[in-house]
Amino acid sequence: MIARIQREHEAKIAMVSSIARSQQALASILESIAEVTAHSEITARTLAENIRLLVGYQSVMAEMLTGIPLNRYKLGSPASPWITSECQLSYNEAGLEATN
Repeated sequence: MIARIQREHEAKIAMVSSIARSQQALASILESIAEVTAHSEITARTLAENIRLLVGYQSVMAEMLTGIPLNRYKLGSPASPWITSECQLSYNEAGLEATN
């Protein structure tokens, strides 16, 4: 049983090391994109999108391996804030006035 846990631990370490090496490679690619942008904006956009997808895959793998949820981006527009009636301001002719 301990040997199995040790192998799982080693496999997780190998995966995290692989993700770290991949991140270094992506940083190098980003530098190349900066150079390519001057010549072909379309190519740079395509490469940037591919890198965005790879980073997403790597985040999911790291999250699965570590069990630690990573920050997630949420797209959309935020809802308006909910304020109780005790905290709302009302308008009068002189300006704003607290209701309580």
